[in-house]
Amino acid sequence: MSQVTLGGNPVPVNGALPAVGSQAKPFTLVGKDLADVSLSAFAGKKKVLNIFPSIDTPTCATSVRKFNEQASKLDNTVVLCISADLPFAQNRFCGAEGLNNVQTLSLMRGRQFLNDYGVEIAGGPLVGVAARAVVVLDANDKVVHTELVPEIANEPDYDAALAALK
Repeated sequence: MSQVTLGGNPVPVNGALPAVGSQAKPFTLVGKDLADVSLSAFAGKKKVLNIFPSIDTPTCATSVRKFNEQASKLDNTVVLCISADLPFAQNRFCGAEGLNNVQTLSLMRGRQFLNDYGVEIAGGPLVGVAARAVVVLDANDKVVHTELVPEIANEPDYDAALAALK
């Protein structure tokens, strides 16, 4: 079990992030059209998994905007924004913000992802949703970078995540 904080208060997180150098576990989440979307749909591409509690919080929204801005500069790379939000809310946010360089994925039918990637908040007011984390995969789905953000209200280290793609 890991631990992060929310407003300085300890929050337990089940499991651990995948180890750098390990093969990413396959997953199936829900895309904006309610269709299942699997990790294999992005075969041959580098992947940034931007994982967060909800797109309707300021820090989560900021991370989606910043990764969207950077994604347009990346070759052969997809940014997957993964949260507990329903696809409708994810789509509404990205449409209103004009964000089209990221792909949102919902955990609504993919709760196993929380366990497999060690990001399930296990206590406190956000129990059951994802902690803020970034997992970067190479084109062969090997884990090349991970970060479990220590304070949920803080942004991830964008530079470290993007540097792992080079």
